[in-house]
Amino acid sequence: MGAQWKQKGRVAAADAKGRIFTKLAKEIMIAARHGADVSMNPRLRLAVEAAKKASMTKDTLERAIKKGAGLLEENVNYETVVYEGFAPHKVPVIVESLTENKNRTATNIRVLFRKGQLATSGAVSWDFGHVGIIEASSADAKDPEEAAIEAGAQDVEADGEGGHRFYTDPPDLDAANRALAAAGWNVTSVVLGWRPKSPVSVDASARAEVEAFLEALDEDDDVQRIYAGLADG
Repeated sequence: MGAQWKQKGRVAAADAKGRIFTKLAKEIMIAARHGADVSMNPRLRLAVEAAKKASMTKDTLERAIKKGAGLLEENVNYETVVYEGFAPHKVPVIVESLTENKNRTATNIRVLFRKGQLATSGAVSWDFGHVGIIEASSADAKDPEEAAIEAGAQDVEADGEGGHRFYTDPPDLDAANRALAAAGWNVTSVVLGWRPKSPVSVDASARAEVEAFLEALDEDDDVQRIYAGLADG
């Protein structure tokens, strides 16, 4: 599992969409702190692209940009907090959160990790690489390895769902995203994230337990992204 862990349809569609929009809006607000001009702010450009792909309305998107850039009276002060630990069966997990109340988030995370093990900073991340991750597909069977080379990606792998996952060095993410789109790839996700170096393999029963743990984490409003060192099953 080399990309962000994602739920597989266990929550109602409306609830899932609302949660996705909340997370996308937070990412836009954080990115907009460094400027509201998408042409000059690569992180904001990527966040806006993700929001558009999720069908966020123009008004909601523009409000999030203005809010983050300090152009509205509302004061928003989200902070990024990263937690490390283990899901059941010693599966390593990195949790990225965006919160305006670190004490509340820390309490919630401690409770959620009771079925696993919360660890100190560095206890898990050493076994992950911090990389750019682009998920994309091609309708006309383009050669993914050739596309990776031309886009400046470091690696590519099938995502198990008919598409491919391209990995880049963090500074190259925006350029690779643009190159893949220009070459005709349908890019569905672009993030800076964590890629496990040694994913853990578990049986079907253990996988169900791990995924239930990850789903509970993902349902917390402050949790933005989850990366699990779980081998594809």
